[in-house]
Amino acid sequence: MTHQFPTLSVAQKKELHDTALRIVAPGKGILAADESVGLMAKRLAQVGVENTEENRRQYRQILFSADDRINSCIGGVIFFHETLYQHSDSGVPFVKMIKDRGIMVGIKVDKGVVPLPGTSGETTTQGLDGLSERCAQYKKDGAVFAKWRCVLKISDTNPSKLAITENANVLARYSSICQQHGIVPVIEPEILHDGDHDLKRCQYVTEKVLAAVYKAMSDHHVYLEGTLLKPNMVTPGHSCPTKYSPEEVAMATVTTLRRAVPPAVTGVAFLSGGQSEEEASIHLNAINNCPLVKPWTLTFSYGRALQASALRTWRGHKENQKAATEQFIKRAEVNSLACLGKYAGGDNGGEPGQHIYGSSHTY
Repeated sequence: MTHQFPTLSVAQKKELHDTALRIVAPGKGILAADESVGLMAKRLAQVGVENTEENRRQYRQILFSADDRINSCIGGVIFFHETLYQHSDSGVPFVKMIKDRGIMVGIKVDKGVVPLPGTSGETTTQGLDGLSERCAQYKKDGAVFAKWRCVLKISDTNPSKLAITENANVLARYSSICQQHGIVPVIEPEILHDGDHDLKRCQYVTEKVLAAVYKAMSDHHVYLEGTLLKPNMVTPGHSCPTKYSPEEVAMATVTTLRRAVPPAVTGVAFLSGGQSEEEASIHLNAINNCPLVKPWTLTFSYGRALQASALRTWRGHKENQKAATEQFIKRAEVNSLACLGKYAGGDNGGEPGQHIYGSSHTY
């Protein structure tokens, strides 16, 4: 018989659950501003801006200085380590700017993907060593939730059983460590958009991956009510010749979640996965209007799909900062409506044809 040893007190569980609920309160989602230095180099290069610490700080300031309109749209912000300790031009810590408006502070804690030997180009995610100590420090420094990203690929042979199992166990171990320190784990098993697979294939793989993830969560005694899931939507591969309607994407996505994600999970905050800003919003809206029972809050945890227009507007010029901030606020408001199922679409400001897909996207 399996023995049960308490891992969290009643008070710890309440803190975790309350934090998770606040992050995904009705109409609210997550701003993923946790791009690494390397990824920021790619983003900034696209608009002709040099990748310096100061330019990264200036760009993050554009997002964090948005006015009170975002308070009803954004429940949490995921920081990168560097950003967690940066300040505004006036000397106010970014963490204080976010916390003072009642938005939860999160931190990316994984150390990036590494090859998984014996597989066809698959990966696992490193960063478990020293994670407990880092979580303790991040909690002292204001973070109340964390994010860890694992990556899987679809091909004729992938994802392999090894890759699914290894990444599920890594996500569960990370989640367990976070919860011991009062930090809500955001669990991100991303299945990449790469390939020409159809919707049915993505649905099958996503179901198998999520089922493995929640088996591992059970094995590691993770408190599900004190977690959030950040999955991919079920969409066809970027090179798939068949086009699917938002309603078809929504039905496949919600069906997958219903088959694999326990109702105890507090919220599901989708990643945008290279969709255009407008596509990500329209799909999220369709998911929330899907005529199936949905026991979780279904919202967003977007990086590029909240920031792409703002970055293109800014282009490193100080005189563009205010206009760039307005672009970010606009996308936050659109996605707030979408996670309530109230977005009508047709917002040309989101540039529906402006895809932000990148092959084998890594942080």
